[in-house]
Amino acid sequence: MSNENLSSFSRATGVAMSRRALVSGAVGLGALAALAACTGTGSTGGGATASKTLTFGSGSSDDVPKRAYAAMVSAFNKKSGDKVTTNTVSHNDFQNNINTYLQGSPDDSFTWFAGYRMRYYAGKDLVAPVDDVWKKIGGDFSAGLAQASTGDDGKKYFVPNYNYPWGFFYRKSVWQAKGYTVPAKFDDLIALAKRMKADGLTPIAFADKDGWPAMGTFDYINMRTNGYQFHMDLTAHKESWDQKKVKDVFDNWKQLLPYQSPDALGLTWQEGAQTLGAGTAGMYLLGSFVTQQFTDPAVLADIDFFPFPEIAMEGTDSVEAPIDGLMLSKKGGDNQAAHDFLAFMGSAAGQEAYFSVDKSNLMTVKTADTSSYSEFNKKLAGVISGAKHISQFFDRDALPAMANNVMIPALQGFLKDGTIDTANLEAQAKALYAAQ
Repeated sequence: MSNENLSSFSRATGVAMSRRALVSGAVGLGALAALAACTGTGSTGGGATASKTLTFGSGSSDDVPKRAYAAMVSAFNKKSGDKVTTNTVSHNDFQNNINTYLQGSPDDSFTWFAGYRMRYYAGKDLVAPVDDVWKKIGGDFSAGLAQASTGDDGKKYFVPNYNYPWGFFYRKSVWQAKGYTVPAKFDDLIALAKRMKADGLTPIAFADKDGWPAMGTFDYINMRTNGYQFHMDLTAHKESWDQKKVKDVFDNWKQLLPYQSPDALGLTWQEGAQTLGAGTAGMYLLGSFVTQQFTDPAVLADIDFFPFPEIAMEGTDSVEAPIDGLMLSKKGGDNQAAHDFLAFMGSAAGQEAYFSVDKSNLMTVKTADTSSYSEFNKKLAGVISGAKHISQFFDRDALPAMANNVMIPALQGFLKDGTIDTANLEAQAKALYAAQ
């Protein structure tokens, strides 16, 4: 994930925070500094120079995405004859220290997220534009993906690799045995959760040790309660946090708290996934990367998905579907091999190489061969393609400091005791956004 996946800073995001001061922190700084030390320093200046080597900084440290990027790198090496040195750092450490990393001695290319998270660092002049790459690959991407890859100055800074929807994942066999049906509305979800609890299950697996997963739940309840545009305006601080609409989100969420994992603050998302795989949890709200944790083919084949149910606004037309991909550091902007690497990632061959290992995410290139998509992949893709609105993930749509420094502790406090101080959220948001 990118994520998501956060704190994940996510995706992603994306927070992955991916979820997702700026983003520097003490945790993992030594590891990230060691990574940066491997990459050299300085910039050649001028345009990109010919080179046959480049470095690639990756926050995709979980087994499946790590092997998937290795497959993509191998395919690029074979095609180009260039040599890519990959430096992988723990997902959360990479994201939480990205600001320090980019201002130090970063790799030429690195994993990151589309949307605000990309635009923020482009606006700080910490990354290099890749308009030359988009002249080669642009026709193979949708207008929405192109927009999500564009900085505020109109230049392209990002090449999408994959995206993935968030929703509720569950085991079909467990539901069939218990006679459960997919809930269409929020009241149906609560009724189902009550029934699951009576049946001895943890109704909703929940894991927020890393801080970012709770933001996905907030996003969905907010969009379902107040609509997509309110979500976007709130994350941009065009709306106040201290108002009834925000309080309504938390009031709705309180109805779910008794049915979430009671030890959520001590669990990683991977541990949460294991409870779903073991059949002790009834469902799990997360991105489709959750299926990376199901190594038993029988369990993987037993997984299904449904969108977050309707509450008050727009039915289920708004979908959280973060976009993960690659960017260039300022140093990488001077290395032609790094530009070529991103162009390969934005090709059918590059994305097919990645997908050959990680089938939990969806390729973004139009001409990629999707004949190997399972019915599950097709269902996920259908949810995204049928959406009227696509959000990135809170920590990718909002100011980094707001996501990392304010929302993570606020949401973890809410999970602990069910209280939230919206006036304090607004006061912090006002100060942070005014400082930009």
